[in-house]
Amino acid sequence: MSFQQGISGLNAASRSLEVIGNNIASANTVGAKSARAEFADIYANAALHELSSASGMGVRVAAVTQQFAQGSVKTTDNPLDMAINGRGFFQVSTPGTRDAAYTRDGEFQMDNQGYVVTNQGLRLQGYAVDATGKTNGTTGDIQLPTQGIAPKVSSTASVALNLDGRTAAPTATTPAFAMADTSSYTSSTAMNVYDQQGNEHVLSLYFRRTATDNQWEVYTALDGAGVPAAAAGATQQPAGQLTFGADGKIDTTQSGTLSGGTLTAGDLGLNLPFPTSTLPVAGAASTTSAPLALGFGDSTQFGSAFGVTAVSQDGYAAGQLSGFAVDSNGMVQARYSNGKTLPAAQVALADFRNEQGLAPVGGNLWKATPASGQAAISAPGSANLGVLQGGAVEESNVDLTQQLVDMITAQRAYQANAQTIKTEDQMMQTLVNLR
Repeated sequence: MSFQQGISGLNAASRSLEVIGNNIASANTVGAKSARAEFADIYANAALHELSSASGMGVRVAAVTQQFAQGSVKTTDNPLDMAINGRGFFQVSTPGTRDAAYTRDGEFQMDNQGYVVTNQGLRLQGYAVDATGKTNGTTGDIQLPTQGIAPKVSSTASVALNLDGRTAAPTATTPAFAMADTSSYTSSTAMNVYDQQGNEHVLSLYFRRTATDNQWEVYTALDGAGVPAAAAGATQQPAGQLTFGADGKIDTTQSGTLSGGTLTAGDLGLNLPFPTSTLPVAGAASTTSAPLALGFGDSTQFGSAFGVTAVSQDGYAAGQLSGFAVDSNGMVQARYSNGKTLPAAQVALADFRNEQGLAPVGGNLWKATPASGQAAISAPGSANLGVLQGGAVEESNVDLTQQLVDMITAQRAYQANAQTIKTEDQMMQTLVNLR
């Protein structure tokens, strides 16, 4: 025995206690990963034949490795907070540079320019998207909109309904169609549409069975005025026709728009007379003709009561930004006061072949190294990347109970190594005292 083994043991135990202390200090740090001190023995041999009898020179710290096990996910009140459930790292960079760093800390916020940043001002990286959510494939700083959206005029709409097949066809005593006379039609419904300035209007639909088997006339009105408008003193004419097969399903080849008694198969085409101004102008009643394609593709004629199962249209009023939400695939959705939700950006995640090769640089950040390999960037949920949970953060994966037990073990090892030095000192003292 020599002092060398004891000193190396003290150094190793001290380094282990440093690692444990850092783990405990980081127990409440979002996205922090615990570290582990890994040891290796030391041998100094003069010849190979002495391997079996070598006593060893002690121990050294071979590496301090971080453990990238999943931490618990905790919900928060910040919609821009994000937690990764699975593999991957957020990619962030300093404004104006491409010096990328990587983190599991999903505590994000929006700065005064609309960029999504960390609490250190580093900008989160992701993909720009169009209105349909399609990305351009190139990562960059995520900048979210801060203004509202303009209105959109209604151009397409659809209605799915069932017309009661037990309804009797009109007879000679049935009055001609009139919106005010409920006996002149069988069923009716209404939907909201929007003009070019985002004003809401009511489009009414009236259904009247004809003398032809399985055929219905469709009459329409905008804000109570017939579409198309009837001439003075004339009866309003149907805007469209619906024809059903013997099985009660719609026959799209015999359904569509009526104009002068001529059928144009397809969607019901309407020219909606929206006003050109939201304020009345004396002596003027100008309107603009806005085309609307109204589909009835999922409608039926069964022997059951009239009912509407689905109504949709693509117009909307102007809206102010009201908040954001993050989907599991990293899509950041902007919510507006008019009820619209539009994609604003998509968060990108980075993955590495060797996570242990990443270099910690402080601030919950890691940098890529030759040992880690280059970052593979992709959308959350793709390849082997994890998914995101918005409004949540990933807590540290430090197990405090295990760390306290490890601290006791390291303390005992430190005491035992100190005892070997003390024993060696006593032996040396005995030698010195020999006469």
